[in-house]
Amino acid sequence: MHNIEGGQVLGKELLRDGRRVEIRALRREDREDLIRAVGHFSAQSLYRRFFTLKRGFTEQEVDYFLDVDFIKHVALVATLEEKGQSIIVGGARYILTQPGRAEVAFAVMDAYQGQGIGRALMRHLSRIARAAGLEELDAEVLPENLAMLSVFQSCGLPMHSTRDAGVVHVAMSLSERQQEGTA
Repeated sequence: MHNIEGGQVLGKELLRDGRRVEIRALRREDREDLIRAVGHFSAQSLYRRFFTLKRGFTEQEVDYFLDVDFIKHVALVATLEEKGQSIIVGGARYILTQPGRAEVAFAVMDAYQGQGIGRALMRHLSRIARAAGLEELDAEVLPENLAMLSVFQSCGLPMHSTRDAGVVHVAMSLSERQQEGTA
């Protein structure tokens, strides 16, 4: 079992534009940075993540997002340096839904989309899930969210998807990896 603590740095990744992003565990002290980051998401990006129009979060929602135990609820953030300060530009989490299975969700600030942050977060999240003994990661994705579907299709995990009622249900197996180059 891989023990993770809030704030623990899991790695640094090179983005497509040459900048480096740090992937680390979310910590309670990230409250203000998390709220600030959400303020930089477009209405469309928030809709794609939450399936409803959102302008911000209630205190209870923020508390829930920060209440991670790194066992049943794991949350990672992607940070990079902007104007001499480390800012949160994306995040990913999984929440156990039943033994061996968890639902994943991702969000990347609009200005940083298309740089490989979602893929980096997926790599780290799937490693943690596998080390924790999980067998499957599930996600619900809006069909027009092609970028998120692409992250799942290219993550190297065997994937099965179905579509109903305007949602794509994605299931990715952690028990075996696909051979490189097959998808």
